[in-house]
Amino acid sequence: MQPYFQCGRYRLPVNTPNARPLVMGILNVTPDSFSDGGQFYSLEFALSHAEQMIADGVDIIDIGGESSRPGSPPLSLSEELDRVMPVIYALRDCGKPLSIDTYKPIVMREALAAGADLINDINGFRAEGALDAVKDSDCGLCVMHMQGQPETMQQQPEYEDVLNQVSTFLHSRVAAMEAVGIDRSRMMIDPGFGFGKTVEHNVALLKNIGKLQQLMDLPLLAGMSRKTMIGDLTGKPVEQRLAGSLAAALFAVAQGAKVVRVHDVVETIDALAIWRAGSAGSAVS
Repeated sequence: MQPYFQCGRYRLPVNTPNARPLVMGILNVTPDSFSDGGQFYSLEFALSHAEQMIADGVDIIDIGGESSRPGSPPLSLSEELDRVMPVIYALRDCGKPLSIDTYKPIVMREALAAGADLINDINGFRAEGALDAVKDSDCGLCVMHMQGQPETMQQQPEYEDVLNQVSTFLHSRVAAMEAVGIDRSRMMIDPGFGFGKTVEHNVALLKNIGKLQQLMDLPLLAGMSRKTMIGDLTGKPVEQRLAGSLAAALFAVAQGAKVVRVHDVVETIDALAIWRAGSAGSAVS
């Protein structure tokens, strides 16, 4: 694995002696996200939340204008642009890498022109024109596995071997990216927890994060924060899934995940600080 992840204007250590797990903070500017829909919908509240995440020590801010919760319908191009572009322009000089959670090539192009550093695509850059939109940039690319589409993906997800099928898909997408000249230093993988997967599929992937990352030889992002899998395992509603989400993040990084995508930034950073101190056998300073 490369020592650094090339993320637009930033070069993030992911495999150096002093590298630590990176925390990606979720900034949903949507009225209908499963967890915090509507909470940061206005520009003012979105910027306030971003400023708080920065103060808390976030490493990457992931901006999303379209909900990808199970059952969510597609959003029009114009509406997604209206939601995310003002946030990108307002935050592009905030000192942190900006990630855009989108599968639409036009949104990718506009976001990169506005100053985004990373494209986080739940569709694995399969849309026509997606690779063309990003190949000539130096932005980071997070390629995710998803079975089906958000509207129907959780109705009856099936796999013969979830680890093998997810890794095969990710290998194929990485090969497609390399074929158009995209350097591996710009790539990150995401197994897509909750995207067309039962709780059993999710747990199988969680247990094999280290193996998947080793197979791909690329940094892995784990995004489980507040998801249904946490609710299924704990019996807690979405507003009571902090403890479960923290446990999932810690288990992921213990298995080797390089990035965790979370709603609760400061709590995750604190938990990781204690975990790192204990793992290193040193006292917290």
